[in-house]
Formats: sequence, C-alpha cells, structure tokens
Amino acid sequence: MNAQEQYKEKTNEELLKLYKETGSLEVKQEIVMRYIYLVKSIALQMRDIYMSFTQVDDIISEGVIAIMSSIDKFDIEKNVKFETFISKRIKGMIIDLARKQDWVPRSTRKSTRDIEEAMTTLYNKLGYYPSVQEVTEYLNITPEKYQETMRKAALFNILSLDMVLAEAQGNEVGVSLPQGEKNEQPESKFLKKELTEVLAEGVGTLKENEQLVISLYYIEELNMRQIADVLEVSEPRVSQIHTNAIKKLRKHMERFNEERESKKNVSRILRSDV
Repeated sequence: MNAQEQYKEKTNEELLKLYKETGSLEVKQEIVMRYIYLVKSIALQMRDIYMSFTQVDDIISEGVIAIMSSIDKFDIEKNVKFETFISKRIKGMIIDLARKQDWVPRSTRKSTRDIEEAMTTLYNKLGYYPSVQEVTEYLNITPEKYQETMRKAALFNILSLDMVLAEAQGNEVGVSLPQGEKNEQPESKFLKKELTEVLAEGVGTLKENEQLVISLYYIEELNMRQIADVLEVSEPRVSQIHTNAIKKLRKHMERFNEERESKKNVSRILRSDV
C-alpha cells in the first residue's frame, strides 16, 4: 500500500494530527484536496459579492491558499471543528477582497434605489406600504427581478456590517449577526465579548419593529416572506425595515471603531512620551 492509499483510509482529524506531527507535504496536500468542495461551495454562495471584479476560479484558487495557511495555523487541541475554522477564513478572504473594491455593482445600486423610490412614491399615493406586485407593476419589472435585487441588497448590507465588525476585530471575521464559535487567546475572547456587547447595545437602540425583524431573521432564521406573514405587513416593508436596521447597526459599530481607534492613538502618544 503506497502513502496516498494509506492517507485515504484516515479520517480528516487523523490527517490533521499526522500533519502536526510530521509536517509532511503529502499529508497537507491530501487535506487540501478533501476540503476543496468547501471552497467551491462558499465561492458559489458568495458569488454576488465578487462577480463584478473577479471570477469563481480565482476565488477558488485563493481559497485553496487560505486552506493551506489554515492547516498550519489550526490548533487541534482547541474545541473547534476544522471546517468551521477554514470556512470563516475563506469567507474572510472574500470579504477582504471585496473591501478593496467598489464591490456593489452600479446596476444593483440603481435597482435598489429604484425600488426604494417606488416604495416611497406608492406609500405616499396609497397610504400604506405597497405589496411586491404593486412595486413590480409600478416599475414594470418581474417578481423574480425584484426578489433578486432585494436579496442582493440584503446581502450587501449584511456584509458591509460584517466588514465593520471584522475591522473592529483586527480583520478577523468571526463576530457577526449570525453567531459563530471561536476559541482564541484571552485577548481575542475579551474583544469578541466586547464586540458582542456593543452589537447588542446597538440592537437595543433600534425601533421595536426593527428589533423584531432582526430577531426573526437571524435568530429564528425566517425568510422575508415568512416575517411579512408574522408581522402582517408586505414583504417590501420587511425588506425596508431590515435594511434600515442594518444601516443603523453599521453606523453604531463604525462609531465604536472610531472611538476605539482614537483611544489607541492617545495611548500610543502617551507611551511615546514616556
């Protein structure tokens, strides 16, 4: 039995342990091959973010590099699954690439703006928030086009908030509304706790209906249509509430980042004077 066949009989956990013990390049390559599926899956899930500036194959190549780096940095003694660890690093890599680009396509910005303006116009005319059908008929677009635009708008708003959170955490994506797990050094744990508290404080400043939508969407994991049924309002109204809530949370976290950076600068100045 050759080495490759021997590796194939081992579990992922056994291979990770073997690599930590031997540093074998062959073992590392076998681990990477087993997780390429995850890179492809994340690349396809997040394609709306990067399609305006790069291709799926390029993201997959970057993802493979991220896995190789993650194998060296992963601590098998900690109670964290390797899949969770690399998923966050791959997503972080994509978000970091997007951060450096004008990552929201102009067509999406325009479509979102058109829908928001249509909703305002129809509300002023009708006296109530319009339905999806009323908005699509007013704009002469298909329901599918409307749903696609609102889905992308929600994604961009969520990830723009995620970027602010990543910046606060030193570009380590890990604290966001869809809560994850992460075991790090005491300093990292303290920072995560602080960010979670600041984010919770931001949620507490939202209007009651905004808090409810955030709770139903991220904790109960309902979609926009289901939330609309619960609140007995139109789906466009739910999308509008969600967008407003995310924008407020992003501003709240941006203020926290600014205050934190200001304190760091003062501390640096004081240390330099000592």
